[in-house]
Amino acid sequence: MTFFQMTKTVLKSLFTRPATLMYPVKPAKKTDATRGHVKIDPTKCITCRICQRKCPTQAICVDVKEKTWEIDQMRCVVCAICVDTCPTKSLTMDNQYRPAMTARGGLEKFTVAGPKKKEPVATPALADEKPKE
Repeated sequence: MTFFQMTKTVLKSLFTRPATLMYPVKPAKKTDATRGHVKIDPTKCITCRICQRKCPTQAICVDVKEKTWEIDQMRCVVCAICVDTCPTKSLTMDNQYRPAMTARGGLEKFTVAGPKKKEPVATPALADEKPKE
């Protein structure tokens, strides 16, 4: 019985078009949901390290003292958890895939702006006021 089912499938495949795309000839369709790789806007990053804590493969390393953000593309599984949890939206998912890389070429390091320091607001002393004793 299975022989007849297999023969039917083979004959059907011979006379119909392929169900898959011809990838090298026709490029794959990219949508907004396509996940290529993680990108960072270093001017928006405040080094809060939430992306580092949420990364399941520990591919992200944030150094607050040196104000650097680092990602190991060989460890990243493109799950987009870091993008979803970033409070300043400095991380985004690019829908372009990266070219093949070696184990040494997957590390990317960026210098980020870091948290904005608040300057103390000096209140001018009024001439009419007497100092409190």
